[in-house]
Amino acid sequence: MVICGIELKGSEAIIALIDVATETITFRNIEPKRIKLADDESKDSVRAFYDAFSTFLKNNDIDAIAIKKRAKKGNFSGGAVSFKMEGLIQLGSKVRVELIASQALSAYVKNKPIKNPDTLKQYQQQAFLTACCAFSRVQDV
Repeated sequence: MVICGIELKGSEAIIALIDVATETITFRNIEPKRIKLADDESKDSVRAFYDAFSTFLKNNDIDAIAIKKRAKKGNFSGGAVSFKMEGLIQLGSKVRVELIASQALSAYVKNKPIKNPDTLKQYQQQAFLTACCAFSRVQDV
């Protein structure tokens, strides 16, 4: 099973893939590590983001997607562009998409400390943890 963890920040989807065989999680060092929505007001840019993400899913045989959930209001709320990207990801994928709350990530890390792979970039850490947390939820079912 291949799970794609995503953190939406600004106008970028930061991506981390994990490959899961039995109970072993293997980080996949892939390109691209981020997909950017250049101009959310341009139909061509929105289409380019959608197409780039759809192509990424097909090329990497993704079985599930986990997106780190953002607050809808308050000081740490997500921006309009990130919610637009989330909608495009959900509509453009034919696999299960799950939203993971940051509280769930904190609890997961507390209960199951994970060593970051050497090839994981610092900016991918939240996307990686989101994918791992999604896998643990599948395992618990």
